[in-house]
Amino acid sequence: MRRVYFDNASTTELDPEVRQTYEKILDTYYVNSESLYDEGMQVHQMMEKARRALADLLGVKPQEIIYTSGSAEANTTAIKGICFAHPENKHIVTTCVEHSSVLNACQQMHDVFGYDVTYLPVYEDGRVKIEDVKKAVREDTALVSIMYVNNETGAINPIQDIASYIKKQTHAFFHVDMTQAVGKVPLDLENIDAASLSAHKFNGLKGSGILVKKSYVDLLPLINGGEQEQGLRGGTANSPADIVFAKTLRLALERGKKYHSYVASLRERLLAGLKQIEGIEINSPADGIVSTINFSYEPIPSEVMQNALNEKGFMVSARSTCDSRSGNPSYVLRAMGFDEKRANSCIRVSLSEKNTPEEIDAFLTALKDIIAKYSLADIHI
Repeated sequence: MRRVYFDNASTTELDPEVRQTYEKILDTYYVNSESLYDEGMQVHQMMEKARRALADLLGVKPQEIIYTSGSAEANTTAIKGICFAHPENKHIVTTCVEHSSVLNACQQMHDVFGYDVTYLPVYEDGRVKIEDVKKAVREDTALVSIMYVNNETGAINPIQDIASYIKKQTHAFFHVDMTQAVGKVPLDLENIDAASLSAHKFNGLKGSGILVKKSYVDLLPLINGGEQEQGLRGGTANSPADIVFAKTLRLALERGKKYHSYVASLRERLLAGLKQIEGIEINSPADGIVSTINFSYEPIPSEVMQNALNEKGFMVSARSTCDSRSGNPSYVLRAMGFDEKRANSCIRVSLSEKNTPEEIDAFLTALKDIIAKYSLADIHI
């Protein structure tokens, strides 16, 4: 049975060009980038060349790029590192639909370090309102952390408007989780103080990410070691992954421009088919990113539907993969105002340019077959 991958918001297939470059680096440039002999200096220079390329792609300075293991580390480093560097301000603003790495970091800042955390609401479109941001920020706000694109619904937050307000009207720093945004929405970091990116979300390597931290932002390191990453992130560099990050990002930005219309056409085909199935409820906003569609069919819980689709050859998720084994209703959909039954029966389909119209049609047929097979009497939520 041919398997169809509809879970690109979870992770993506490694780009062949990235793989080829990475394997070449592994074979040839395996020495420690901090070594002082010629080979070590060469690896270090390659990392710095990649850092400059990343800076050019993102419109920032090279010294503002910090290599990390991914967005979870970058998010945690930004939140805790910035707050610890400014202990006089003990208030954080975030939203109730952030990734668990942000929510758990904020929770720990509250529970262990006594910070006051304000969790902004979202509305039926899954987005935060700038008016709520304005009301929440205080004189003692150290940091505002808001995701650009929601990982479950694809909702796009008004990041540029929020960034402009925070920059011009407050003393707080602004951190943006851009994990789901690369190649899908424009990346403008002009008024953003810190941003997190993870390579495996855009056809790169797992365990590879960056934190963009503007040079004027003080940050206390969470991982102590040597002088790696300007002393802000200790430990021997994962130099092969760091070096190919720039190529990964460049290809992702090019791919996003090239295939945006095609993926949008797949989304429209899927939405049109879903709307013809009685009982299907669309949870993603109409103006979200083109690659993510979240829907519910309330009589069938998420786990049951996922397993049934898996048996028919379709790989999908229900909620953030980091929370996929929790068995709890989607906290994102609950925050959007949907009831527990709808939040407990959601399915997330996330597309890429490698998917086809034929796969969309086959998915819709499989979905109809599953709905016909499972009667209400067989399902217990």
